[in-house]
Amino acid sequence: MKNSQHTDARRYKAYVSSVGTTQLHLRNPAIIAWWSAAFPGFGHLLLSKYLRGFVLFIWEIFINVNANINLAMIYSFGGEFDLAKQILEPRWMLLYIPTYIYAIWDSYRTSVDMNKVYLLAERENAEFVSFQITALEINYLDKRVPWVAVMWSIFMPGTGQLYIHRIVGAFFIMIWTIVIVYFSHFNEGIYFLFLGDLNQAKAVINGEWLLFIPSVYFFAMYDAYVNTVENNKLFDNEQRTYLTKRYKGSNFDLPINLKKRN
Repeated sequence: MKNSQHTDARRYKAYVSSVGTTQLHLRNPAIIAWWSAAFPGFGHLLLSKYLRGFVLFIWEIFINVNANINLAMIYSFGGEFDLAKQILEPRWMLLYIPTYIYAIWDSYRTSVDMNKVYLLAERENAEFVSFQITALEINYLDKRVPWVAVMWSIFMPGTGQLYIHRIVGAFFIMIWTIVIVYFSHFNEGIYFLFLGDLNQAKAVINGEWLLFIPSVYFFAMYDAYVNTVENNKLFDNEQRTYLTKRYKGSNFDLPINLKKRN
């Protein structure tokens, strides 16, 4: 039996696959643009534009490190503005600005367009497959607890996405969290901090990579929370649509045996 979307519908609100649930829902374009400003690629990941998001995220890491942007920010925070200007690499810096602005603009524009598409899809309210089973994974619509997704994201970014079965995003976030934590020596700094050796903790930390961590952590928490809430709404909508279409008449036959026992 072929398990796919109905072909007579023009737009669908969601697509359930073995690696995740991708759905349309209303988003605030300003918030999407803000996340792109905080870290290029995050706005597109919130829109489930994974390929664009991955490219922009990797671009941010690569150009930022080579242009010494985070190092310049650290010196600026300390009031050493002359040193911040000296440390910047203009050959890479001039490549950074146009793409950074593009990430903000494109995520805002895409968010506006996808809101329009969602309204059309909501009006059509086409049926979609809500259950997928393959040799590797099983995925189905279900209600989950938003604060649990946030809690797991605090423990380890990406696990909140695993909780709601967003495998692609979870894999990407977890891999890059490991890379960033490794190069920042964050865990070593925590280790020396627990030992009470504050000077050694500060000496071992790589501030250039450390500045990436807050953005990744807060994004993982926000993304997990929002998508859990929206998945719950999608579950309710799918159940309501199914029950309305199946039991819309007043004289329907119940799918259970109500005969009294002798």
